[in-house]
Amino acid sequence: MTLGFRVLQRTRQASADHVARFRELPVANISDSMSRMTAAGAALRPMHRAGVLAGPALTVKCRPGDNLMLHYALDLAEPGDVLVVDAGGDLTNALIGELMTRYAEYKGLGGFVINGAIRDSRTISERDLPVYAAGITHRGPYKDGPGEINVPVAISGMVIEPGDLVIGDEDGLLCVPFAELETVYAKAKAKSDAEHQQLAEIAEGRNARAWVLEALRARQCTLP
Repeated sequence: MTLGFRVLQRTRQASADHVARFRELPVANISDSMSRMTAAGAALRPMHRAGVLAGPALTVKCRPGDNLMLHYALDLAEPGDVLVVDAGGDLTNALIGELMTRYAEYKGLGGFVINGAIRDSRTISERDLPVYAAGITHRGPYKDGPGEINVPVAISGMVIEPGDLVIGDEDGLLCVPFAELETVYAKAKAKSDAEHQQLAEIAEGRNARAWVLEALRARQCTLP
């Protein structure tokens, strides 16, 4: 096995049931339930028209500006998979464009996370296949390698293991580790339910605000 040129197999992955349940929750609630310690960074933004990204990660580590191994990952990917690509955040060359995203749509994939650049941004923005990327450039990629598939990758300190659940909405991206899926879901669902209750109270004029003054007093804030 050659380090830098290798393709591994996933040994576990988030189930369709996990994906469906997490898809209904705001990423912000999931993040709060993970102590707000995990994020893919504010630079990765949704490039598509609309829709939530959610699915098991098929990870790809590429040399910046090169998409040879990403092309092979696209061929290997199964319906629902999210291709999570660590290309170092480099924006010099685009890693995907219209042709690759259309092929991903044909295969029923869950979307792309590109820690790098895309091109054909207008056509991508007109479609609903979830695509998150750090930037846009017209310059195309090289196809020489090296690269690795189904290895741990990291984006802005967020580690993604093959098969982890990747979820994204307008607020950004988050990875939920496979081993923590049930625990995080339970906390995030409770958080979401509590916020819906609070919204109902606001609409009825019953929004409790005493905690603000209590917090200030606890910190010995000077008050009028």
